[in-house]
Amino acid sequence: MAESQLPAYRLRCIEAHIAEHLQSPLRLDELSAVVHMSAFHFARLFKHSTGVSPHRFVIQRRLEQARALLAMPAVSIAEIARVVGFRSHSHFATTFRQIVGVTPSQYRDASRAGVKDRA
Repeated sequence: MAESQLPAYRLRCIEAHIAEHLQSPLRLDELSAVVHMSAFHFARLFKHSTGVSPHRFVIQRRLEQARALLAMPAVSIAEIARVVGFRSHSHFATTFRQIVGVTPSQYRDASRAGVKDRA
């Protein structure tokens, strides 16, 4: 392991913390405190270990969870936004569209169409 990476056990600890607190605001100082490191040092090592910043990693995890929830038509998009930790429905929709390429509604519609096509 290179010295410029987080040890695997610390990375697992951070990933578990993020998964457990996805609904909450996850700030850099909180994440770095979980592994007892300064925020700057943690952010640098985290990016070297994962290829993305801690913030981007959290966003990716939130969107992964959102994609799974969008497959459940009974759950509203506003509720999904709240459950995965976005402050507002509009912030969720904007971020989702920027990263995934379609709006949450379009994603949900496409996943429904895919299910119907397979039936």
